[in-house]
Amino acid sequence: MSGLQAQGLNLRIGETPILKDVSLDIAPGQILGLVGESGSGKSMTALAVMQLLPGGSICDGTVSLDGDDLTTLTEAQMCDRRGCDVSMIFQEPMTALNPVQTIGFQIAETVTIHGGSRAEGAARARDLLARVGLAQIPLDRYPHELSGGQRQRVCIALAIALHPKLLIADEPTTALDVTTQAQILDLLKQIVTEEGMAMLFITHDLAVVAGLADEVAVMKDGAVVEHGPTAQLFARMQHPYTRALFAASRHQPQRQIQAAPQPLLTIQNATRTYRLPRPHLFAKPDALEAVSDVSFSLHRGESLGLVGGSGCGKSTLTRAILGLEPLQGGKIQLDGQSISPDMPPDVRGRMQVVFQDPYGSFNPRHRVRRILTEPFHLQGSPTGLEARIAEALTSVGLSPQDADKFPHAFSGGQRQRIAIARALITRPDLIVLDEAVSALDVSVRAQVLDLLADLQGQLKLSYLFISHDLTVVRAITDRVLVMAAGKIVEEGPTERVFADPQHSYTRALLAAAPKLPEAAA
Repeated sequence: MSGLQAQGLNLRIGETPILKDVSLDIAPGQILGLVGESGSGKSMTALAVMQLLPGGSICDGTVSLDGDDLTTLTEAQMCDRRGCDVSMIFQEPMTALNPVQTIGFQIAETVTIHGGSRAEGAARARDLLARVGLAQIPLDRYPHELSGGQRQRVCIALAIALHPKLLIADEPTTALDVTTQAQILDLLKQIVTEEGMAMLFITHDLAVVAGLADEVAVMKDGAVVEHGPTAQLFARMQHPYTRALFAASRHQPQRQIQAAPQPLLTIQNATRTYRLPRPHLFAKPDALEAVSDVSFSLHRGESLGLVGGSGCGKSTLTRAILGLEPLQGGKIQLDGQSISPDMPPDVRGRMQVVFQDPYGSFNPRHRVRRILTEPFHLQGSPTGLEARIAEALTSVGLSPQDADKFPHAFSGGQRQRIAIARALITRPDLIVLDEAVSALDVSVRAQVLDLLADLQGQLKLSYLFISHDLTVVRAITDRVLVMAAGKIVEEGPTERVFADPQHSYTRALLAAAPKLPEAAA
């Protein structure tokens, strides 16, 4: 049989079993979705197929690609096959691409490494950029000059440069907004059909895999616990773990809405403009209005969602709300006090932020105790600091003894709890959650959403919830703002906006969002 056949893969690192009798078949032109939580073995299965296992690994079983057993090849032989017969698209394109090389050079390099000339590489790079919808992008652009969706398209171009027989996509759309995600998924599906390649699509998003994959394999603790055609698997869901994942994907935290009548945060006619570089020395400088005449309010005890595509102005507006950037027009007030880069430390302490990647926002050399007390660097340490640390950790379901550990000792969900504890330690009124759960597994995400709902009820917190995951926004917010081209194009109660969107941009966002099959409800 042509395509990929992985049979009886068993993997150990030292004495620890990682994979247990994993078998996968993917025919040419077929997409297999591999789903499961972090640590389930999804990425290690992909690395076993690529023969890129860490040192000290002991692996048995077979991995056949069009009849050739890859496990019998030497490293030099596998180097010839990687990129040529089997390619991989990674989750974060900015990490996968070389920041100091042009995109044209990087695509052409794939061709020249495998024996092509520089002229052939350049010609192939131009053809591939056109193939992935970037015909208008010059080859001499650098990765930082492209949007997130454009960078991911470049990574796809790199992966398909030599017409591989197998394409592995490891969480390729997790960091993208819903409209860009829909475009990338459509592109991948088109390439698989046209090229007749097999694709292994790894994700924790069941809605994405439901709309993309021909078959789904569910992994838990290094083993495939359920496998079958996508529609059939979601309609029946024989294994308890599959049912638990599905339930977590649809989880709605229990919330008690206690919004105060008076607004806590008020934004009036906020405008933020950036000057663009001159195209040449004598050109008139142009400007980009990233935030244009934005006005809204957020009440104490309320959750407000802010959604929109990449480049719509969400991040710029958030930095202005946190006092990290000045406005050119309008004003922002927190409980009547003006917000600006030079606001007093006690006002700044009333707002905190939780970022998407807690590990990236922590210093890995610092213990949790020091990480939690970072917000006090501007305000000065309060009395009873140890009690505040213990209180913050306990409030997020961790132990006071965890203060003496390093970030690497915790799981992804636990690290996000530490990030929430750091935000709580100053006892703020407002917490900005910037994609705070988008990188988490569905079950961990459900736990964190429950935690946020409980903390809001107990502490009367206000949340500004920024996310491209519309399912999460619908689950956790009372009202929602939809932002496009620097403006708020629609706002209102969350359920009303989702059920009856008035603006065409809102309707486009909702149409692009992946949906779980209703048959499994």
